[in-house]
Amino acid sequence: MTESMHWVSSGVTHVGNVRKVNEDAMLDLPQRGLWVVADGMGGHKAGDLASSSIVKALSSIGEYDKPSELVNEVEDRLIHVNGRLYALSKEGGQSHVIGSTVAAVVALPGHCLCIWAGDSRVYRLRDLQLEQLTTDHSEVEELIADGTLDRSEAEGYPGENVITRAVGGEEELVVEVMLFPVRHRDRYMICSDGLYKDINFDEIREMMSDGSTSAVCNALLSTALSRRCSDNVSIIVVDFEKQR
Repeated sequence: MTESMHWVSSGVTHVGNVRKVNEDAMLDLPQRGLWVVADGMGGHKAGDLASSSIVKALSSIGEYDKPSELVNEVEDRLIHVNGRLYALSKEGGQSHVIGSTVAAVVALPGHCLCIWAGDSRVYRLRDLQLEQLTTDHSEVEELIADGTLDRSEAEGYPGENVITRAVGGEEELVVEVMLFPVRHRDRYMICSDGLYKDINFDEIREMMSDGSTSAVCNALLSTALSRRCSDNVSIIVVDFEKQR
């Protein structure tokens, strides 16, 4: 926990307008300074299992004297879930995906840590300026990074939905970890790809710029549902403020 900051958070998840099952799972655990969105894949039974396994594993995390111990425990639990899901996908000599993206924010003294694998995202609103803190682990982002594809051409690209990392996707899990200084009135948002498929960056910034954490979650979800919303949608919003 941070000494100088406190936080308020809210979260919502919805099956969307097309799918029959919600394969997303989320964890809003402010008492531990931990927030997680997981987007399962591999069919509804496999996707449900994968995302819920992540949330279940992280939901029982206790208190730690050192922030580094908390971070290591989050990573260790994700690696453990990865091993279980990967082994399950190979049972009976078959090979089918039982995996999930994950995006997590951990509150540390003076900082926030982002941990992710896949294309669930973390955004930060600071002084009314929105920034995407995570970079999707996807085929499109790899092509953009090596200069093969221009970002302006990415929307509608045939491989735009192909992710390159996920919990359970490979025998060895490599999560990406980045540390960010946290400031008074920072607002963080964690979401599955079902949100930003239907709501563009400027719209997200506008809706994140006003209202409580609960109001922002509801506004974003309502807007997504007013559109095609062909995927599940999960959103967590966290506000940080200096303690008085």
